Amino acid sequence: MPTTVGILAGGGPLPARVAEAAHAAGQSVFIIGFDGFADPTSLAPWPHECVRLGAAGRMLSLLREHACSDLVLIGPIRRPSLRSLCPDAEGARILARLGKALFAGDDGLLAALVRILGEEGFRVRGAHEFLFHSVAGPGVLGHFAPDAQALEDIRHGVLVAQTLGRLDIGQGCVVQNGVVLAVEAMEGTDAMLARSGACRQPGEGGVLVKLLKPGQEKRADMPTIGPVTLRNAHAAGLRGIAFEAGNTLLTDRAACVAEAERLGLFLIAIDPAAGMPCLG
Repeated sequence: MPTTVGILAGGGPLPARVAEAAHAAGQSVFIIGFDGFADPTSLAPWPHECVRLGAAGRMLSLLREHACSDLVLIGPIRRPSLRSLCPDAEGARILARLGKALFAGDDGLLAALVRILGEEGFRVRGAHEFLFHSVAGPGVLGHFAPDAQALEDIRHGVLVAQTLGRLDIGQGCVVQNGVVLAVEAMEGTDAMLARSGACRQPGEGGVLVKLLKPGQEKRADMPTIGPVTLRNAHAAGLRGIAFEAGNTLLTDRAACVAEAERLGLFLIAIDPAAGMPCLG
């Protein structure tokens, strides 16, 4: 029986893409856009309402009013301070249930939030369940491939990113000729790329490596790459991007490949468990 998919929308184009995919699959859609983060223009074609982040009572009421059974959390938001959150009564109850997770890394907090939404009677689904064309299998996308030095930087970047991920710090890093130029924390990928550009060393440019954190709750925060990521990588003097096959969302796969071709960057989906990027 068709169900209504509730989409809790942060920024970027992916919330609307999930809505399009769910609609194409015959499901109704209702979107809650977070004030200050969601793009009202992209939400406009769909039934939606914008709600401030701390108004959990209003959110749950709207989701139940629109008979949402499945939920998708998609799109970036900045973690607010507790002082700025101003929770309503339901929000305060949920904050109390989150407990120590409020002070954990992003993955710890999101995993706790997914658990609580499940306890409230919703089924939380990953965006990748709808956007399966946005997830790439192992291999090179486009005509440019990493050379031997870039492959070594990717291998090193995988070890660094996995270590960061186990500590719930971030999902990526930039490596140039064996030197780690920058690691990702709460500032996000674009800010990390800007920092790496300022730290660039002489010689061939570095690589961005972006992976799912080990054990991460991927229904809430899968690594994401878009055309802007490619442009920022190029501006930072990088040679290419390696991302985790099967566990990374491309906001627009065709546009990402086209941008990589235009800028002369390689774009490769890797399997970290294999210990070696796949060029096939």
